[in-house]
Amino acid sequence: MQISERAQAIEPFYVMEVAKAAAQLAATVAHSDSPMVFLNIGEPDFTAPPLVQEAAARAVYDGKTQYTPALGLMALRERISCWYASRFGAQVPASRIVVTAGASAALHLACMALINPGDEILMPDPSYPCNRHFVGASGGKAVLLPTTAQERFQLSAAKVEADWGARTRGVLLASPSNPTGSSIHPEELRRIHQVVQQRGGITLVDEIYLPLSFEAQYGQTALGLDDSVISINSFSKYFNMTGWRLGWMVVPEALVPVIERLAQNLFICPSTIAQHAALACFEPESIAIYEQRRSEFKARRDYFIPALNALGLSVPVMPDGAFYAWADCSLACAKLGIKDSWDFAFEVMQRAHVAVTPGRDFGSAQTAQFIRFSTASSMAQLQTAVQRLRTLLA
Repeated sequence: MQISERAQAIEPFYVMEVAKAAAQLAATVAHSDSPMVFLNIGEPDFTAPPLVQEAAARAVYDGKTQYTPALGLMALRERISCWYASRFGAQVPASRIVVTAGASAALHLACMALINPGDEILMPDPSYPCNRHFVGASGGKAVLLPTTAQERFQLSAAKVEADWGARTRGVLLASPSNPTGSSIHPEELRRIHQVVQQRGGITLVDEIYLPLSFEAQYGQTALGLDDSVISINSFSKYFNMTGWRLGWMVVPEALVPVIERLAQNLFICPSTIAQHAALACFEPESIAIYEQRRSEFKARRDYFIPALNALGLSVPVMPDGAFYAWADCSLACAKLGIKDSWDFAFEVMQRAHVAVTPGRDFGSAQTAQFIRFSTASSMAQLQTAVQRLRTLLA
């Protein structure tokens, strides 16, 4: 069987490879006094609130399970529009909102609509690996620009301007970022967008963690810049609906019919049941629950980051959103006599029964010395992990 060059060009998703190894080891220690603590997957330990679950069950019971329009239920698009106004003070008409089968489908549709073979998209290094693969699957090339802690591991307008080439089509940013949990300062984002606009390019911003911002100066949507920005969002993270596979995108009015045509052919429509359930996400009772959970995520961050720093697992940029810690493990590797974060991840998994994610997935700019911890697990789990890491590194 001949495998396509496109498929061969996509690297393994090492997060999942490590997760499989952790799951296998976890099965052998499940009933021991040291069961596996999972800090490797970016998935909230909370599930959808009661009203959302009830809405899903009601949709099934009432037979609301048939296809919806490819752009999604208009009622849901309107709810999202109102949420932008109340949460961010942004006026985003429902006509510009496209409901998708997760943020992944939104990114796929955006790349299919805007990227031609050979086009280059500038992205920060480190960054979420799947995002660059969406660019590649559309025939484009992701150009990763190394970033530093001083830059909050984000692109700057100066770098975008300096690295813009003849084939550059635009930028793909994430704010807050996976794996660092850091956001682009709004003024720097404005400067980046100005550089892109001057060159007739596209500004595509992954905002799936935006509602989980902990600091007001960073908790602002890029949609406030102008109507040309394309924003990707999701019901997975803040709304705790990971397996429901539901997201959305906000695009310029002129792009809506293009996205609709692609969505009709590639996806038909997002999950109908998930859409009816998501309507309940915006009820005051649900929002109150989400905000309480956001406070819990912040409390976990406020405990875990100082604890990592005390262990010598330095986090050079305090995460201002999401639920990740991007920690330099080079000192720990030296102490344990191992080479890099890949070996460190397996060492920690096997000896401390703590699953973490090595930096290999996220690029090549010093990623071999970094580990990503997920703080989406409970405070008790985080405290157990710290205790075990302290013992291992003592």
